[in-house]
Amino acid sequence: MPYRRTENVVRRLAEREQTILDAARAIAAEGGMGAVQIAIVAERADIAAGTVYRYFPSKTDLVAELVAAVAGRELDAMTAAAKAAPGPLSALAAAIATFAARALNERRLAWAVMAEPVDAAVDAMRLDFRQSLAAEFDARIRTAIAGSHLPDQDARVAAPAIVGAMMEGLLGPLAPSHDGDAAGSREAVQTVTLLALRALGVVDARARGLVAQCVLPIFSR
Repeated sequence: MPYRRTENVVRRLAEREQTILDAARAIAAEGGMGAVQIAIVAERADIAAGTVYRYFPSKTDLVAELVAAVAGRELDAMTAAAKAAPGPLSALAAAIATFAARALNERRLAWAVMAEPVDAAVDAMRLDFRQSLAAEFDARIRTAIAGSHLPDQDARVAAPAIVGAMMEGLLGPLAPSHDGDAAGSREAVQTVTLLALRALGVVDARARGLVAQCVLPIFSR
């Protein structure tokens, strides 16, 4: 009879894997992907390096799983915020503002996961993340167009343009730093959300309160 793992064993294995990923995420948030080394992750997780290798045979495997985990978490947060919004246009604004605020709150980690050079295998997974972001915006834009909340336009072009604007305006080397500046962070998220909505054709987004109603609750939590 083949060996079957008990529920307790499966749970412990999952918890150990999560501990490793949590340690890797903390290190990436502090020093970027270049700082994510097996020995350092093992030390942070308080386990042996050999244990890390049993779960992740190489650094590339570990980094790839980290990218996937962070991407899934952020996409879930965006989707939840959009679904909670009262209408298609506010759902689009909520998706943009939620991603922007969360990315800016963990700027070093967000840049590490989305753009910091590592290797080809990880870059492919990063591309999947950016494509998933664009797909989320694409769907929200199409829904808003169908409801006559936005002018007709090519969502396939507009959606990745929004992703690019957020990356460069909030995360990239050209973006200003808002470390420890809550008011500055809030204003930056409002600015990029307003920019995106105006670019899509909502010229009165500020007057209609679309930005305030989705940005302020995020920063008041």
